[in-house]
Amino acid sequence: MPECDDRYIPLVAALAERLTRRGEMLATAESCTGGWIAKVLTDRPGSSAWFDCGFVTYSNQAKEEMLGVPADVIAIHGAVSHETVVAMAAGALARSRASWSMAVSGIAGPGGGTPEKPVGTVWLAWGTPEGVGSACEHFPGDRNQVRAATVERALRGLLERL
Repeated sequence: MPECDDRYIPLVAALAERLTRRGEMLATAESCTGGWIAKVLTDRPGSSAWFDCGFVTYSNQAKEEMLGVPADVIAIHGAVSHETVVAMAAGALARSRASWSMAVSGIAGPGGGTPEKPVGTVWLAWGTPEGVGSACEHFPGDRNQVRAATVERALRGLLERL
């Protein structure tokens, strides 16, 4: 992981405080970030009080088997889509003790982009048992910059919802 992980410390501290105060747990479902979100969350001592688990589901098969994303959702909409990331977030909730989930799936590059989904396209979702919300972002930069921006946006998105 790059040296810029320090920029996440205030975000993680705020998440830890809010989740702890509420007595709630978090689960993550990551594709393009490859576990980076779970890494920055667990860098904080005491994170086991509010972080339940993280799923790194890089392949489509892992999304289906570990999170229960329907194969037809991926076949019809693609791995980088609203439908897939919402199913990932819902799957993380269903397969954990968490009250909150966050999920990310994107095209970090340098290859893999298309005119419809260029490199830098990332879908993010945040879920509770009451429902899942999502957002699509288009981050500039190289692979590492896209992934770093995704981690930050995922953390900020959860803070907005807490």
